[in-house]
Amino acid sequence: MPFFEAVRLALDTIRVQKLKSFFTLLGVMIGVMFLIAVVSIVEGMSDYVQNDFAARIIGVNTFTFRRRPNFNHNTTDDQWREFQRRPRIYPADAQLVRSVLPNGSRSAIVNANFLYANSQYARPRFVQTTATEAEYFVMKKLIVDNGRPFAQQEVSSGAKVIVVGTEVAENLFPGLDPLGRVIRIRGTPYAVIGVLEKQGSVFGFSLDNQAIVPWTTPVSRAIQPRGDIQSLVVQATSREQMQDGIELSREVLRGSRHLPPGKVDNFALETEDSALQFFDGIKRQMIVFGTALPAIGLVVGAMVIMNIMLVAVAERTREIGIRKALGARRRDILSQFLIEASTLSVVGAAIGITLGLVAAKIVAALSPLPASVAPWSIAMALVLGAGVGIVAGVYPATRAARLDPIAALRQE
Repeated sequence: MPFFEAVRLALDTIRVQKLKSFFTLLGVMIGVMFLIAVVSIVEGMSDYVQNDFAARIIGVNTFTFRRRPNFNHNTTDDQWREFQRRPRIYPADAQLVRSVLPNGSRSAIVNANFLYANSQYARPRFVQTTATEAEYFVMKKLIVDNGRPFAQQEVSSGAKVIVVGTEVAENLFPGLDPLGRVIRIRGTPYAVIGVLEKQGSVFGFSLDNQAIVPWTTPVSRAIQPRGDIQSLVVQATSREQMQDGIELSREVLRGSRHLPPGKVDNFALETEDSALQFFDGIKRQMIVFGTALPAIGLVVGAMVIMNIMLVAVAERTREIGIRKALGARRRDILSQFLIEASTLSVVGAAIGITLGLVAAKIVAALSPLPASVAPWSIAMALVLGAGVGIVAGVYPATRAARLDPIAALRQE
């Protein structure tokens, strides 16, 4: 039987026996649907992390000098104890790093944590509070839509000024212009001098629920009570200059801490690659767990297709005998049933792909998880569908091909 004739026969079977075909395709449909949905969400998150999260949260061509890594994946107890023993970072350490940075580099001390902020117009709110320097606005590409950012002179003098996100401004000053008004953090008043441009959210975390103050104000003590600092963020003009800055910083820090050759650093110099490596570990786990259910669905689908094809062989025994009597070879019968099984499975995979894309869009619309359709996942789903059909159809097709034509013709 020609290839397209076998495909047409399989499609006619689906059309005539709709309920039977639905249950035949159900396993493959469910497996492929979850496969496409999981891959789309994982790919969407990957693109989002690389193109949006890394650029907006970490910064382009930046590295961070910290006491311990900020992105820890599968940290052991021994590693955590080693992190705890590391010396704290103080402003003098930040100045030491700044002294060796390549020309054109920007840097800013950063202390950040969630603190309660309140005004006389609204109840206190938990706000992402960042104590930093004037360069921070440039490095993070933060645009002040109303008012102005604070200047480095205000940082040096410890001026109690604050720049807030749109969410903070709307909640603490409902219906009012926040400029010139006062926000209190841990009892200390800060005059609002600017409101940031609306930024949206990252993975459901609002970037508009933030407040930025000079690091020389009491907020730093509220975040780091011992007078140390969390980090120094450095931005270079290029990736090559960033790598030079990292090596120069490592050299001067190891020298100041008298670390002998061969001993590991007792500080962390992190780039966006550290965050991406951290996410890659999560991505691999998501793929492993996320493909378990599709795999089960495909196995169930293969078993159902095999059973249905065995029934089809039994129902069409006389047809097979007639074809063999007319000269059909074993391979002709074998290919006919394999093509029919593959067609059934591919149709199920196509429906599953459509449902998977719809599921991914629904998840993206109703949750902070992004979704991005990967073309290779659609091709892979179709190949898997055909593969499941071939594997499931091998035994029924072989059984059909081995039927004795005389015995088959006697079958009523």
